Amino acid sequence: MDMIIDFPGGARVDAHFGPFTVKTDQPSWGYMPEGPTPFATFLASIGTCAGIYVLGFCQQRGISTEGVRLVQSLEVNRMTGLISKVKLDIQLPPEFPEKYKTAVIRSADQCAVKKHFEYPPQFEIKTSTVPAPVAA
Repeated sequence: MDMIIDFPGGARVDAHFGPFTVKTDQPSWGYMPEGPTPFATFLASIGTCAGIYVLGFCQQRGISTEGVRLVQSLEVNRMTGLISKVKLDIQLPPEFPEKYKTAVIRSADQCAVKKHFEYPPQFEIKTSTVPAPVAA
């Protein structure tokens, strides 16, 4: 699936794919951003992806998700400033069936975003010229 990335103004950079638009922005002095930063959006994709798997696990077993939530936290390498560990805490209500606690962790572990960390893609970055509009 191709995404079209454009620059609608200010520090905004938006991604368009299918019927969706993900709006990102960068905070700056005296400027209130209109959306999350691209990096925050990336981090949110990890937790929400794991959440999709937890949701599916619960739905398949008829387990209510009321009171279930994921808390994502990060450890950062002070030398590089890069993330060294992503931690996901699946918080479950007391009535969550004990027999499914290990299985719900395994379901979150299936997250496709996480799997891309384990087997990262190669990146190819190039330039091209936008074709001129065709005259009518």
